[in-house]
Amino acid sequence: MTGKAVAAVLILLLISALGTQGELMPRSAIELRCQCISTHSKFIHPKFIQNVNLTPSGPHCKNVEVIATLRNGREVCLEPSAPWVKLIIKAILDK
Repeated sequence: MTGKAVAAVLILLLISALGTQGELMPRSAIELRCQCISTHSKFIHPKFIQNVNLTPSGPHCKNVEVIATLRNGREVCLEPSAPWVKLIIKAILDK
């Protein structure tokens, strides 16, 4: 009898876990903290960069964060004060 009760509880847990798999919240709604622990300031050639996200400072983080997604899928936090990153930021803001 105890084995059946344990099995029933496990099945209920699995069913509830399956019901929540497809529900995703936007990253900004989940993380109310800085995303960049350290930054990369060495030049990365634009052909290796797929996308760049600029997150202004705010209540979640006091720093401006520039996150580049590379063609290989890796995300890199860029140093906003680096001259080549400033050019990228200017190009984003001019759009």
